[in-house]
Amino acid sequence: MAGRRRSERSTRKALRSPGRPPVARREHRQAFWSAIAGGRSSEDAATDAGVSVPVGARWFREAGGMPPSHFASSARPPSERYLSFAEREEIAVLRAKGHGVREIARRLGRAASTLSRELRRNSATRSGGFEYRATTAQWHADRAALRPKPAKLATNVKLRDYVQERLAGRIATPDGKKVAGPNVAWKGRRTGPRQDRRWARAWSPEQIARRLRLDFPQDESMRISHEAIYQSLYIQGRGALKRELTACLRTGRALRMPRSRVSGRGKSFVTPEIRISERPAEVADRAVPGHWEGDLIIGLNRSAIGTLVERTTRFTMLLHLPPLPGHRDTPRAKNGPALAGHGAEAVRDAIASAMTTLPEQLRRSLTWDQGAEMAKHAELRVEVGLEVYFCDPQSPWQRGSNENTNGLLRQYFPKGTDLSVHGIDELAAVACALNSRPRKTLDWRTPAEVLDQLLRAGHIETVATTD
Repeated sequence: MAGRRRSERSTRKALRSPGRPPVARREHRQAFWSAIAGGRSSEDAATDAGVSVPVGARWFREAGGMPPSHFASSARPPSERYLSFAEREEIAVLRAKGHGVREIARRLGRAASTLSRELRRNSATRSGGFEYRATTAQWHADRAALRPKPAKLATNVKLRDYVQERLAGRIATPDGKKVAGPNVAWKGRRTGPRQDRRWARAWSPEQIARRLRLDFPQDESMRISHEAIYQSLYIQGRGALKRELTACLRTGRALRMPRSRVSGRGKSFVTPEIRISERPAEVADRAVPGHWEGDLIIGLNRSAIGTLVERTTRFTMLLHLPPLPGHRDTPRAKNGPALAGHGAEAVRDAIASAMTTLPEQLRRSLTWDQGAEMAKHAELRVEVGLEVYFCDPQSPWQRGSNENTNGLLRQYFPKGTDLSVHGIDELAAVACALNSRPRKTLDWRTPAEVLDQLLRAGHIETVATTD
C-alpha cells in the first residue's frame, strides 16, 4: 500500500507516551535488590548495582521497600526461550553491520522466525521506520511480559470501604453507631510520619483480615489477607488504599523495612569477645564481690542519671551526669556532640571517677546493655582495669539486679521529670537511703552491711560506708 508507514507492520498497539526506556537493565535491578536483601541501604545498594542514588531510592520507594516477586532471591531465573539483553545487543550490532535475519539467527543459535518477530515487535518506531536498539527492544519486551492483576481492594468497593474504615480508626458501637476514639498526640517518640497518630484506635491489617470471616461468614468475596493490605499501603501504583493510612499502622512506616537490615543493625563496638556469654562463670553465682551491673535512667529533656549495682551485695552508686554547656540553648544538631550529658565520654568519665574510689578487688567487671553511651568501654578497661561485658539485645533480665534497683529509684526520680535538677549531694543521699535499706535477698541485712562484712573478711580496707 502506497504511503503506508513501515511501523504499522510491527503489530504492536499504539503507545500512549509511556516515557523513556528505563535507565538500567534487569541485571542492575537484580544486583540492587540482592544488596538490599543483604542489609545494605538503598544508597549503597544503588552504588553496588552501578546506578545513581536517586534511581535506587526510586526503586526502593516504588516497591514499598520489598523486592518485586521476579527480583526476589527465591524467584526463578528467566527462561532461556526468551532473548536476553546480551543477545539483543548482539542483534543490534549485527543489524548495524548489515547482516540479514537468517545470518543473525545462525550466529545466535536461534530460529529465524524468532529474530523476525523480535525485529518486528520490539524495534523503535517513533520515526515511522524500524530502528533496532537493544535498550528499547528490552524495554518493549519487559512491558509485553507484564501480566498486571488488579488489586482486590481496587475492584471490590465494599471490601475496600470495610478495610479503610477500620484501618483509619473509625470506631462503632455494636448497634452501628460511630463514636470518636481516643486521641493520641504525636510526641516524637515513635517512628513514622510526624503527625498525630491514629494507631491507638485503628485495627491492624491482621485484625481486619481475621475479623472478616466473623462479620461475613457466608460472603467469600469479603476475604483478603493482611499481606495484601500491607502491599496496597506500601506499593505505589496499586491504587487501592490511601497512602496516608500508613500513619494508622503501629509502626507508622510508609515503607517496609527489609528484615536483613534490621537484623544487621547493631552496635559496632560490641564484639563477640565482650558479649555476656563470655563473662566468667563466677559472676553468675554472685559468690565473689566486685561484679557490677550498670544502666541509665532517662528523664525529661533527655536528662539522665547513671546507676551502678554490685551483684553480690546490691550496693548502689549513682552517677551524676549534668547537661553540657549549650544544651537546650541551641537546636539539636544531627550527629553532633552529646550535650545532654550522657554521651560516651561523659559516661566513661563518670564510671571511672566512681570506680577509682573502690579497691581493686571491687573492680572486676561491669555488665551493661548495648547503649551507645558505652562506646568508650575500651578506654574504661584500660584506665580503671574494669572488664566490660554487654547483654544481648532486648534482654534486660540479664541485668536483673540493676533493673530492680532502677525500679526502686523511680520512687525518688519519677518518670517524666527533669533529672538534671538533682545534684551530687542529692544523688549521694538517695544512694545512702538504698544502701541502708534491709533487703529480703540479703536475709534482711542492708547492702552496706554486707559489703562491709565482705571487705573485712577479705582484709580489705573499708571504703564504702553509710555514716
